[in-house]
Amino acid sequence: MPKNQSLKQIMADTRGSWDHDGTHPAVRENFLKVMECGTIALGAEVYASETDRLLVYHTCKSRTCPSCGYRATAWWQDELQALLPDVFYVNIHFTMPSFFWPIFQQNRHLLNDLPAIGASAIKRWAENRYGVSVILISVPQTFGGLLNFNPHLHMLVSAGGFRESEHSWIRFRFDKAELMQMWRLALSAYLWVALRTGALRSDWATEQLLTVLEEQYKREWIIYISPYMSRTRFLHYAGRYVRRPPVPLSHIVKITDEEVQFRAKNRKGKRMVQLLWPKDMFVATLGEHVPDRYRHAMRHFGVLAPRSKRRTSAALYAWLKQERRPRPARLSWSQSIRMSFGVDPLIDRFGHPMRWVGRLKPNSLIGTTPGPRIPENGVSGNNKPGRSAL
Repeated sequence: MPKNQSLKQIMADTRGSWDHDGTHPAVRENFLKVMECGTIALGAEVYASETDRLLVYHTCKSRTCPSCGYRATAWWQDELQALLPDVFYVNIHFTMPSFFWPIFQQNRHLLNDLPAIGASAIKRWAENRYGVSVILISVPQTFGGLLNFNPHLHMLVSAGGFRESEHSWIRFRFDKAELMQMWRLALSAYLWVALRTGALRSDWATEQLLTVLEEQYKREWIIYISPYMSRTRFLHYAGRYVRRPPVPLSHIVKITDEEVQFRAKNRKGKRMVQLLWPKDMFVATLGEHVPDRYRHAMRHFGVLAPRSKRRTSAALYAWLKQERRPRPARLSWSQSIRMSFGVDPLIDRFGHPMRWVGRLKPNSLIGTTPGPRIPENGVSGNNKPGRSAL
């Protein structure tokens, strides 16, 4: 079975447990998209030559879809490779006490503010300490190695900043203790305000929760700051979390009628373990990590933030004496296949070019749509279009 089909099988087998009005709308919408991805339910493009016809199914573009997510991640990496200047970077990993995990799990709307909270801590530290603006990209993540709900942030931050008043680039090292305090203060203050304004719901009484928040604030929080790294290395690392399911399909070992066996990472033991979960439990856990609609997989802050990019990026590149790379053009599906596999899907088996001749509407019935004959043995999937001989 193709890897991208294993997730569809699990969702189809458990459809009764999630395809109903009681499921979070974003979860239900994305799961349905994954099931319909690469099938006639989303429609198709038809190509033909003198001897062959080719049916190319439309894809779902969902972040939960392994196939669509792979292509979107590759495009995101290429785009940032062109955008980011050649300077040193670090990966700052912001975590929070486990006491806060169920708070964000119960109040999913608060997750949308996490990237800005983490970015504000780093930006404020750099401005207070060195008077500079940094390059900062925030990638939020909600899952841990064992699929537990563990919200945290991966931050790509330049190991230096742009001092606009002097048009100069200042290199520096991050102070781990000071950054931890800034992150702890920023998140604690945010939760305190959310609780006081009624934006945070909890099973705890308000005064009791305020007491616990104060206790957590007095603790030492864990953060991680990597050694210097290139933008390429970080983008490869962060690409695993931007538009991918929490469980790589290569980690699914076995699917039975009732259970899913998969590999997961035990971070405390620093080893891989195999878990055997009921299918309903597996799918419900995946649903906890489906992002809400219109929620960004990553966000820019600092020098290259959307509001300041036009004003500051030109000066930054000029001072660094670097040429701004052009934004890469988006590749069509056929160009992507040629680059990835060295095969042109629009060349038929006799070496003749194929051209676009029609489109099937979503949910069209094969055999009733006017136009070219559709192959009966068409195979669904991003890179496996159906062919038929005339």
